[in-house]
Amino acid sequence: MTSYQAKDIQVLEGLDPVRRRPGMYIGSTSATGLHHLLWEIMDNSVDEALNGHCDTIEITLHDSQEVTVKDNGRGIPVDEFQKTGKSAMEILFTTLHSGGKFGQGNYKVSGGLHGVGMAVVCALSETLTATSRRDGHEWTQTYGRGKATGKLKKGRPVRAYGTEITFKPDATIFPKIQFQPKAILERAESKAFLNKGLKIIFNDGPNKHVFQYPNGIQDYIRKITADLPKLTEEALVIEKDDQRLRVETAFLWTSSTESNLISYANAIRTVDGGTHETGFRNGITKALRGYIERRGLLPKGVSGITGEDAKEGLVAIISVYLQGEVEFQGQTKGRLNSEITSQVEAVVKHSLEHHLNTHPTLGDLIANRAILAAEARIASRQAKEAVHRKTAISHRLNLPGKLADCATVDKDEAELFICEGDSAGGSSKQARDRKTQAILPIRGKILNVETAPLAKTLANTEIQNIISAIGTGIHPKFDYSKLRYGKIIIMTDADVDGAHICTLLLTFFYKYMFELMQKGHIYIAQPPLFRIDSGKKQFYALDDDEKDRILSGLNGAQHEIGRFKGLGEMPAADLRQTTMSKTTRSLIQVKVEDLESTRLTVGRLMGKDPAPRFKFIKEKAEFVQNLDV
Repeated sequence: MTSYQAKDIQVLEGLDPVRRRPGMYIGSTSATGLHHLLWEIMDNSVDEALNGHCDTIEITLHDSQEVTVKDNGRGIPVDEFQKTGKSAMEILFTTLHSGGKFGQGNYKVSGGLHGVGMAVVCALSETLTATSRRDGHEWTQTYGRGKATGKLKKGRPVRAYGTEITFKPDATIFPKIQFQPKAILERAESKAFLNKGLKIIFNDGPNKHVFQYPNGIQDYIRKITADLPKLTEEALVIEKDDQRLRVETAFLWTSSTESNLISYANAIRTVDGGTHETGFRNGITKALRGYIERRGLLPKGVSGITGEDAKEGLVAIISVYLQGEVEFQGQTKGRLNSEITSQVEAVVKHSLEHHLNTHPTLGDLIANRAILAAEARIASRQAKEAVHRKTAISHRLNLPGKLADCATVDKDEAELFICEGDSAGGSSKQARDRKTQAILPIRGKILNVETAPLAKTLANTEIQNIISAIGTGIHPKFDYSKLRYGKIIIMTDADVDGAHICTLLLTFFYKYMFELMQKGHIYIAQPPLFRIDSGKKQFYALDDDEKDRILSGLNGAQHEIGRFKGLGEMPAADLRQTTMSKTTRSLIQVKVEDLESTRLTVGRLMGKDPAPRFKFIKEKAEFVQNLDV
């Protein structure tokens, strides 16, 4: 039995807790945590803007590993702090829970409330240089890994006010240090959208980007809905300001079935939502219910609309500003916990209901959109009940008849190949490893589920087979624990039709089994298009470019080129070696890195409105080199 005594207990001092457990303060040491350091410094400058002391913020990426944030706010205080012999600046950068945002005087509205942001950045930086312009001079001090590495220096006289911070994250903390310009651009633009008139400049080498939006979130929603089919071109805007809470929201409905609510609290993106989102959804739902009942619009068979019906197709920006104590969940502030649900609900319900009643043509349009969603919900429930009745026997007995299942019951070992047609299915069954690889042939092109209603989707035989084989069910009753295969591999012919089938399947997984994409279970096989025989050597090429590279490497040696017409025409030995063998194949893993960009892309390329596709084709047509018609 090991001893455990007082001498075994450690007390971490200063900023050591941050360096020992950085995940507690910035979420992780991945790219997300790395960028969180920059967000902390940016948010301090934005807080100055929120309180009327700053109108310009400039971010400069010197290389991928060092960044500067400069503003024209009040500057960091540099006078002596409570007889410690240290300046207020040094205290702010080297002491947790220090700052000017705990009281009520200096910051009426703020996103940084824990007093740890600057200190955390300092603790996790190899070098940090802070410059404050105030009190008639420029003041500079250097830091490293949470400690001051030099004394506060009084520099040249200046009339301007502001703060400038340059830092380089610590390579002993972060496995990879590479700031991503795209992420910084998006963050800078969103902050400019949220703060009317604030100018944010981002310098990335020779590239200079300037963001400034006089209409704030109205400009924001115009941008994110530019390519979406909308019920109305102009968004509804609600603004309400009282002593403690300011609510700003802009929203509209599209003909898509997906919704997109983007929320902020004190200019901080709340990716996990919170009480302000709940209040907004409640207000929207109650306003629509009241309008529908008053106008007598409900058809027979529909008892009322739900929150999901009201939210379908809704795109909204929700921004709230709170004075005083603000409760976020965790240091990364992903969720707002401050109890403002009822206040936001009342503002949204009253304003929207008044607007609908005074604009009945628009009101009927939006109300009928929600009623249509309710009717689709009822129809899909009935269709699902019918499917459940048909599959009431055990799942194993109701697996698709065309499925050639594998022997293993270990999900992590099992692989499901979804292939195109019975012919390809036959070749795949001969080429597979029966222990771990299952084959499901599908007939032709499945439905485009982005445009098809759920009831029609569930009635499609090929989609029913895919759902039954995978075992998880679909959204909203998706059950990850029932997944039967660790890898789901789309294996289609290496031609335009094959690419189209692959796209339709990806759309289905994105819409109804999104968690499989998120967790990395979806793959795309890469069957070759050509086989090249030269003497006793065999080569395989995915496309013309790879074929040309192989031929150039043969240096004129005699050879024969064969083009595979499809997986069904490919000998089982070739299919096994090139596409199915775990040791020689090449797979593309499908994951969603940027949810907003993916949503827009799927809507643009697969949605009901052809206009965005036509625009996309016109823009990209000049870059097409090989057209398969």
